[in-house]
Parts: sequence; structure tokens; C-alpha cells
Amino acid sequence: MTDVGDVGKVYLVGAGPGDPGLLTLKGRACLEHADLILYDGLVNPLVLRFSSAHAERTCRSPGPSGRVLDQDEINNRLIAAARTGQTVVRLKGGDPFIFGRGSEEAAALADAGIPFEVVPGITAATAACEYAGISLTRRGIASEVAFITGHEEPAKGETTVDYENLAAFPGTLVFYMGLHRLEAIVDSLLAAGKAPETPACVISRGSLPDQRTVLAALCDLPAQVRQSELRPPSLIIVGECVRQRETIDWFERLPLFGKRIGITRPAGQTESAILRTLELGAQPILIPTIRISPPQDWTAVDAMLERLGEFDWLIFTSANGVNGLLNRLWANGDDVRRLSSLKLAAIGPATADALAHFHLRADVVPESYRAEALADALIPHVADQRLLWARADRGRDVLPNRLQQAGATLEQVVVYRNRDVETLPESEARMLETGTIDWIGLSSPSIARGLKRLLTPAALAHITAGTVRLAAISPVTSTAAKEAGLPIAAEATTYTWEGIFETIVSAEHA
Repeated sequence: MTDVGDVGKVYLVGAGPGDPGLLTLKGRACLEHADLILYDGLVNPLVLRFSSAHAERTCRSPGPSGRVLDQDEINNRLIAAARTGQTVVRLKGGDPFIFGRGSEEAAALADAGIPFEVVPGITAATAACEYAGISLTRRGIASEVAFITGHEEPAKGETTVDYENLAAFPGTLVFYMGLHRLEAIVDSLLAAGKAPETPACVISRGSLPDQRTVLAALCDLPAQVRQSELRPPSLIIVGECVRQRETIDWFERLPLFGKRIGITRPAGQTESAILRTLELGAQPILIPTIRISPPQDWTAVDAMLERLGEFDWLIFTSANGVNGLLNRLWANGDDVRRLSSLKLAAIGPATADALAHFHLRADVVPESYRAEALADALIPHVADQRLLWARADRGRDVLPNRLQQAGATLEQVVVYRNRDVETLPESEARMLETGTIDWIGLSSPSIARGLKRLLTPAALAHITAGTVRLAAISPVTSTAAKEAGLPIAAEATTYTWEGIFETIVSAEHA
């Protein structure tokens, strides 16, 4: 056996039932420090955005999403990776130990002498029920709750679930993984004496934007579920507590519940839009059309940083420009004191917020967040002034044209590159092809043009027909989209991503 000092460590982490916001703080910390992640099929891939580690999906049944591995293969993979000195996260849906086989993995690691920790997760029963407006316990209704597997080990031959005791149980029954055995479970409970009129429900895809909940009397539940064509993962809930859904259901009432929203921001800049999408009850679909990268050569930027004292104004038209220039300033051994003699202009609140992260306050932020408005706001202040614009390597030239006409001297420095994404991930491309995305937000003219370039004829047909609708962040973006042949269904009046969400909510509830 490899000496313990030479091996890594395995963390058995519960990812929660689906909503990526239900991951624990300790679980996120494990992901941030991982070298390798093995995640199961119930884990929401959005959780992986918290890590830069290599991630592999493990599946126990055939499908397009990953190679099929049995439990012994997973155990051996964890052991082998740890023995190479890696920090390994075994990421599991819900909680690792509640019907999650995490204890089997822990036992295999212990037998192999591999250090490990268990990081509990929010189990499906509590999360899915609460997202469906059901409290598993409540004074006067249910003082007990039982978790039961709905899918026993086939090799056992016969059930070991005691349905007679369950039928007499005075509290709430929660069956995990029982959708395909729903009729047998209900028949067993009824045969053991459970009242046919007992309230019951099935929750499918709990805590996710495509969550569905079917309520019925216990005796009618299988027929109702068949008609609804629910799909796993799911829970079966039996007991008086189910009635609470009529008054405290909340998740399925969110403004954009069940909608799929395409987020076209570049990778690494999607966090705020993802969080807002989830807050509104929708599913974020990441379809970046451009990617942001540093300049190939920093020589011109470094030379300009040495000349900062020559300028009166420093202009930023994106958060990327702020981060590109100021991070380079820091990398060169300087800091924001070099900007003490400069006034700062930002095109909008997102750019101003980026400055605020460096403890810098913008002197000018126009009320309308576009280049024309920024030029109008600056013109009264910049006659005979020297201006420096930190920008991308491509974009509109409204600022230099307008400001130079106003008597300013403006120089430009490229602090980041804006490049087209060549292909979309397979699953996102398939959604566009099939028209299963409800809205796509367009937050710049280049993003609008980039989306058009990535669309297949089938995907474009869905947009043209209005099956997939586009929301633009501003009139300039709307114009660029229309010139590219993309119809705009809604246009934000506040030129931010929050404005995009506001106009989508308004359109949905018009």
C-alpha cells in the first residue's frame, strides 16, 4: 500500500437535489480545491462552475451523458486517483449516505487506507417537498417521517419493506426512486390497510425549473401520474402533510418558473445572470457566443501604463476593460495610486461596479448605458483634455469620433480580445435545434451577430417563428440583431442584464 503521506484525499460531497444554490459552503470549498471530480447523473452540471478541476460523469445505466460504471469501478477509480496524490471529490446528488451508496464508497476507501471526509448534502426529501410547498412534519398533522427506498436491490428476490407497519405509520411516508414501481407501492400500502383516500403526491425533478407535482388520493395516484407522464428522479409522498401544498406552494409560482433562458455572456462572466435566472424560477442555458482573452502581447498596454500621468480622463466601456487594465497594472507591480490624477468614466452601472471592486468611483456614468450617451455626458468636460480609452480589439468607434469632434485628444489601448465562439456544447446546440429554449438574452451587438453565426437553419426557424424569443439589452443591440436577420421580441428599457430579465418577465405576464 502507498504510504499515507504520498496519497491524496477523497471528499464524498452531497450536491443537493438539483438547484445548484443548495450546495453547501463546505461542498463548494471542496470543489474549488479539487484536482478530480467524479459526479453522478443526478448532479446539476451548473455546480461544476465552482471548480476548474477535471470532471467526469459516472453513470450506472446506458445513456449519452457518460460512460457506464458499476459501483466497484467507481470505488477503484477513487482509490487509484487518490493514490496518485490527487484531491478527489466524489460529487453525489442529494446526500451521500441517504440512498446514495456513499457509505459503500467510504467503506472501500477505508479498506484501502485512503483518507476521506464526508460532506453532507440536502437530501431530496426535504428539498423537493419544501420546493413543492409541503412540510414533512407539522404540529397537529405529522410528528414523524419515514424515508423508504422505492427501488430495492433486485438480487434480494423479495421485498424487505414492512408495508404493514408503514400502513399504520401515523406520520409522513417518503419513497425515494419509486416512480417505476409506483403502482406496486400503492397496491402494497392499500393491501396492508392504508386508507385509499389518504392524500398523496409524486414530485418529479424536485427543486429544478422543470419540477412537476401531481396530487391525488392514494388510490388514484398511479393513474394520475401515468396521465401526467412524469419522469425521474422523483419522490412519492403519502400523508396528510400533502394538503399543505394548497396554501404554501411557492416555487412553482415564481415569475419565470419552468422557462429556459439562454445566457449569451462569455464564460466566466455568467455568475450574476445565472443567479438571477434561478431566483426567477427559470433554468439558465449557457450559450456564449464570444470569448474574452488577454492581448497576445502586453507591450502596448505596458507602454501606455507608463504614460498614465499624461492623461486627464480614463474611459471604460466594459467590465472587461476595467479588469484588463487594472489587473495588468497590479501585475506590473503598481496599484490604483497611479490613477490619482485621472477622472474616470464608465459606460454603465456594471462597468462602474467593476471599478468599485478596485475601490474606484466613476466620475461620469450616463443615464443611458451606450456609447452615444457616454459621449454626450463627457463632451461638456473634455475640450482640450487628453483621454485614454481602455477597450477591446473590436467594437464601435462612436466614442473617438464624437469626442475628437468636441476638441478632445483621445488615445486607445486594447486591454482584451473579443473572439467568436466557433461551436456550442452539444446539449445547448440540441436545445436550439429543437426550439426548447424559451428566451435568449442578447447583451451587445457582437453577441447578437455571434448568435446568428452559430445558428443552424433549424434553430433560426424556431427564432423566426417565435418559438424561441430574443430579448435585447438596448436599441443598439436590437438594431444589430435585426440587421443580422434576428427578430427581437422584447427590448430592455434599463440597459443591463437585470433590464433583460425585467422585460422577459413583462412579456411573459402581459
